[in-house]
Amino acid sequence: MAKVSSVVVPYAAYLRVYEPLTAFPEPERDHWARYARRADRPTYQDELRRSLADLLPTPPVAVPVQESADAFVLERDGVVCVCPWRTRLRGWQALAGLGEELPAPVLDAVLPPLVRGQAAQDYERWLERHPEARPWIRGATWQIPLNWFVLVADEERRFEPRSGETPALLRYRTPMVQARRRVARALRTLQDTVRESPLIDGVLDVGRWLEEFHPRSVVELDYGGLVHVVPGGTLEGDHSAADVAAGIDALRRGDESAATHAYTRLATRWRSIRDLRSAN
Repeated sequence: MAKVSSVVVPYAAYLRVYEPLTAFPEPERDHWARYARRADRPTYQDELRRSLADLLPTPPVAVPVQESADAFVLERDGVVCVCPWRTRLRGWQALAGLGEELPAPVLDAVLPPLVRGQAAQDYERWLERHPEARPWIRGATWQIPLNWFVLVADEERRFEPRSGETPALLRYRTPMVQARRRVARALRTLQDTVRESPLIDGVLDVGRWLEEFHPRSVVELDYGGLVHVVPGGTLEGDHSAADVAAGIDALRRGDESAATHAYTRLATRWRSIRDLRSAN
């Protein structure tokens, strides 16, 4: 068994769905009910450390051999909700898009072609038996897709500045019904005004994903490790969800100037973060 590293690769944000226990069939529901009562549940950092540990052996483990039995747990309005990690499924999906993230020589050095090829074959066989599988967690490195901000509102924003060794926190949580309602409104506006845009494709994609879950679920947008690369003052002043909402509202009113201004604020903010990706 590989030793779990204390080093954490932090520069990723997450979109999570927490489903109520009633959304799961037995015996999985009973498993999560018992799991939610545990006092020693792993944390967000534990998940990252375990993922990193798989890259240490030679050859590296591209995708876990077994699916994770862990989850994040949230209680809201007296309802216990869980967000299964599904690390193996997410690993396969991330591997499929890794070629767009890393230059070929770097990718081959980190994960040799033979390792990637075997993982791809394993995924194809697994999908034949689980064609409707979907993850409860989406991740993004060095950015947050603008379509994620469509799901949340500024008043749902929670910011906690860094305190000693405790990193800063910035996240949003919203009921599933609200997230779906915002997706529908945004799509109507974008399709009526912009017609063709990557943002429309992104909102459609995330909207279809949300439809897979129980209507009493909770949606969480977590800046995750991005808080480590954004200066404290900039992070505190980051109201990207409000900027996205303002831009869409301006389009709805036909105010192109206000829409452009909101988009410029967003583009400038997130370009400065993405540029750090290639910095020494």
